[in-house]
Amino acid sequence: MTCVSAKSCANRGGSKTAGLRQPFSKAVGGERHVVLVAPEIHWNTGNVGRTCLGVGARLHLIRPLGFSLDSRAVKRAGLDYWPQVNLSVWDDFDTFFHAFAPSDSEICLFSKSGRRPLWQLPITRRQFLVFGSETGGLPAEIRRRFSSNLFCIPIQPAVRSLNLSTAVGIALYESRRPKDLH
Repeated sequence: MTCVSAKSCANRGGSKTAGLRQPFSKAVGGERHVVLVAPEIHWNTGNVGRTCLGVGARLHLIRPLGFSLDSRAVKRAGLDYWPQVNLSVWDDFDTFFHAFAPSDSEICLFSKSGRRPLWQLPITRRQFLVFGSETGGLPAEIRRRFSSNLFCIPIQPAVRSLNLSTAVGIALYESRRPKDLH
C-alpha cells in the first residue's frame, strides 16, 4: 500500500486499507510518546515533531537542548506546524519518567548497541520510544537502567548510524503497524 497523505489513504479501498480511512492515530489505536534525550540539532527535532504530528504521537524533549525553542529559532527551521505538535519539555529524564511512570513493557530505548531488532517491539497500548542525542546517543546511565529494553534498527556495517529523525520515523511507524496486517 502506498499512501503519501491522509487524503490519499482515505481514497483507497480494499480490505487491508479499510482501517486507514479514519485518522491514522485512531486507525491503529494506542498511545505513542517519542522521547528525545538531549537533542542537539533543531532540524532533526523539527522533523521528529512533524512525524509525531502526522502519527498522533506526543513529543517529549529532555534538557539540555542544543538549540533554543524560541519562536525565532523555530521559524528559522521552517517549523510553521510547530504550535500544533503535542510537546513537553522536561528538565531531566527522571522527572519525565516519574510523571508518566511507564511500565517495563512500555518503554523502548533505541541505540546502536541494542541487541533486539525493532520488529521485536512489544505490543502495548501505550509506548514510549526513547532516543539519545545525535552525537552521543543515550546516556550510559539510562542504557544501564533499562538494559533489557534496548532495541536497534538494523543497518549495514558500512553505516555508522542513521540520522536521528530517520530512526525516530522508522521506529514510530513500526510501533504503530497494525499487527493483523502481517
